[in-house]
Amino acid sequence: MTAKRLLDLALVLPGLLLLAPVMLATALLVRVNLGPGVLFRQLRPGLHGKPFAILKFRTMRDGTGTDAERLTPFGRFLRSTSLDELPELLNVLAGHMSLVGPRPLLMQYLPRYSPEQSRRHEALPGITGWAQVNGRNALSWEERFALDVWYVDNRSLWLDLRILGRTVWAVLSRRGVSAPGQATMDEFRGSGPGQSPPGQAEPPRD
Repeated sequence: MTAKRLLDLALVLPGLLLLAPVMLATALLVRVNLGPGVLFRQLRPGLHGKPFAILKFRTMRDGTGTDAERLTPFGRFLRSTSLDELPELLNVLAGHMSLVGPRPLLMQYLPRYSPEQSRRHEALPGITGWAQVNGRNALSWEERFALDVWYVDNRSLWLDLRILGRTVWAVLSRRGVSAPGQATMDEFRGSGPGQSPPGQAEPPRD
């Protein structure tokens, strides 16, 4: 078992116990505000692109409409406080994710990455990461991917601890929760020539 995995378990196991009342209360509020189906599940690429089902608390109403139309004020609050991310601790416990690593995006994005951008999948995806503490969704896709690859090349236990510490401030300040002027991050359609046309993938609930 690696030092990174030991760190994950050392923080996640007591974290789940301490946060259990918060998670239960959040689940009840999601049920009251958004109806049946407390959790949002979606296949995301993990290590080396292998798919796994990510878990989050729902933040959107079911039905048609844009993300901005379906995102409720309650859901916006969950996102701004990162409470919607708490179920991902179960993904970390299962070994599908780490506390720190590149954020898992959509399966549809895999063929759209450049070879360099694809290197972000050389590490386990994380709940937080180097891009999240350096701008989060306020960054462009290219900036995020460059930061993800930098993390892959420079990852260490000390860097993970540094990122976790900075994550606390990022959550409290609520900076970069969404792209400027948008409810969610724009869909990634590829970088440069040959990028895919719009409308082929649902924007990520990240």
